[in-house]
Amino acid sequence: MNKIKNILLTISPPQILAFSFLAIIIIGTLLLKLPISTTASLSWLDALFTAASATTVTGLIVVDTATEFTRIGQTFIMIMIQLGGIGLMTFALFTLLVIGRKITLKQRLFLSDSLNQTHPGGIIRLVKLMMIFIFVVEASAFFVLAIVWVPTYGWSDGLFHSIFHTISAFNNAGFSTWTNNLMDHVTDPIVNIVITFLFIIGGLGFTVIADLKSHRRWQTLSLHTKLTLVGALILNVVSIFVIFFIEYNNPNTIGTLSEGNKLLTSYFQAVAPRTAGFNTIDIGSMEDASLLYIIMLMFIGGGTGSTASGVKLTTIIVVILATYAFLTSKAEPVIFRRSIPIEIITRSLSIISLGIIVVFSFTFLLTITEEAPFLSILFETVSAFGTVGLSTGITGSLSTIGRLLIILLMFIGRLGPLTMAFLLARPHKTHIRYPKGNIFTG
Repeated sequence: MNKIKNILLTISPPQILAFSFLAIIIIGTLLLKLPISTTASLSWLDALFTAASATTVTGLIVVDTATEFTRIGQTFIMIMIQLGGIGLMTFALFTLLVIGRKITLKQRLFLSDSLNQTHPGGIIRLVKLMMIFIFVVEASAFFVLAIVWVPTYGWSDGLFHSIFHTISAFNNAGFSTWTNNLMDHVTDPIVNIVITFLFIIGGLGFTVIADLKSHRRWQTLSLHTKLTLVGALILNVVSIFVIFFIEYNNPNTIGTLSEGNKLLTSYFQAVAPRTAGFNTIDIGSMEDASLLYIIMLMFIGGGTGSTASGVKLTTIIVVILATYAFLTSKAEPVIFRRSIPIEIITRSLSIISLGIIVVFSFTFLLTITEEAPFLSILFETVSAFGTVGLSTGITGSLSTIGRLLIILLMFIGRLGPLTMAFLLARPHKTHIRYPKGNIFTG
């Protein structure tokens, strides 16, 4: 008993985070293999892939969620999405709070790490706010979607479609109970607005939500919140017009739609790639330029501490600001009358560098194991890394090795490349300082 206790005490927050995701994936795989979960026989690999995709809130599928799984199987997937989105340990510790148990310092440190907070101060308050916020937003969206879908699909199916898509969208998963995802609702403004509202809010990050609740005036918001909001607004607006103009005359996407529906569809497909894998048009039919642009969006990802992955929006903004400061011979990057510490710049550069290395390595391996076009492989790789879930249609045809690579990549993407590096690296402290050397770069 003491040995087990000592082992638990030595486990780091990144290790606990990784083990919690692995636990959900393993249990989920077993549940999806039950006869009551599927309409036909499901292989262990396909069950593992589906469980990993749901737990990492990705949305890539190798079997059709709508036809291959029963309502019970879809419910298991929905639960995995919810637990994967908020984190199993976060949910467990919130349960302890509800029943009145005291949260230890180590547990607070874990929560800080899993929610990308720099210190544990105020973390309990953040978790309480997060859980209340999740319940209110998901309940509200469920109610609106039910109003739309119950008259069409009946009470039972309409309510299930509503709760499933609400949870999937808020947690940025992209799973759907329809074979064509949301393509049949391409011109429905209410569905488009509610679904995008869910994954935009879910992709902002709970730190931003808490800051907006506490500080109603722009001047009092934190620098992180300001950068996240401004960055997301600019990127979303630019992306809408990029997709709109590239796909305008494409008859296989938005070319045959009315002007208003072209703009609505462009809006949906522009804001989805950074967070959720929902689609209202056939991704495989989009122009190559659009696919390249979406790859960039998927790599960037959502907000820090959110249900989205990628290298994160603020990470990209910090590197852009640091580069601008270097090019203009400024001592340090400054934005909104605040300077950015060198530690944050170094961390941001590390995250982006690791992200590029991971994407390049897995793309290289998949070009060896798969026979799909290079752009489709790159798209699939970045989609898995960013836990987005969009695909040009090659997921179901991946080889066994290819599927295993994508499973590993989704896991890395959900944890984050830097967390994965900390997980694998051995902590090593030294008090030795070496003389500086000069290196010529560029």
